[in-house]
Amino acid sequence: MSNPMNKETALVVFSGGQDSTTCLFWAIKHFRRVQALTFIYGQKHVAEVDIARSIAEDAGVEWHSMDVSFIGRLGANSLTDLSIAMDQEKPADALPNTFVPGRNLFFISIAAVYARERGINHLVTGVSQTDFSGYPDCRDAFIKSLNVTLNLAMDEQFVIHTPLMWIDKCQTWQMADELGVFDLVRQQTLTCYNGIPGDGCGHCPACKLRRAGLEQYLTQLSQAPVERVIRL
Repeated sequence: MSNPMNKETALVVFSGGQDSTTCLFWAIKHFRRVQALTFIYGQKHVAEVDIARSIAEDAGVEWHSMDVSFIGRLGANSLTDLSIAMDQEKPADALPNTFVPGRNLFFISIAAVYARERGINHLVTGVSQTDFSGYPDCRDAFIKSLNVTLNLAMDEQFVIHTPLMWIDKCQTWQMADELGVFDLVRQQTLTCYNGIPGDGCGHCPACKLRRAGLEQYLTQLSQAPVERVIRL
């Protein structure tokens, strides 16, 4: 018999990047207890694992990592294969080569098994259909389908939470600000595919998306009423 599911605890799939860090603090706000699980999948920007641990520890969140390097070897992609030059823009007729086939499928499925063994049924992930970079496993339909599949596969009642699903990067910065972690997200997270924390390299797809959202949010703040805090 499985453990009773604890509705007060959430497990965050946590990379240490902008999106998952925002989701970590969203979870801290909405759940009494939070755990974080970080995956090592052969990514070139593996420095994110140490950053994830540091952020989780500073937040008082129980943190664990898991080596799932087989994921990076299953399909060709520029995030795990040094010989592949990274796409700077999404090709017109194909997925960008920064897409790691099966990544979110495996991450969330493994997280669900991990959570089940600890009596947790709430899973949190930072995927977004609005800013999904052409990745099919960031879409709402996929998450809903996987949620049903996991429930059927393990006869449990998992709930996959996607706080960023319908918001863009500008709104993600706003959420981080409202959660009181704007500076932390800006200075300490690692979103850059080339492994540079904070503002990153500035030219990889992840950096460009992050920077565009930040500039849009700062512009909105500068045009806001004077009583609002300006972070320029």
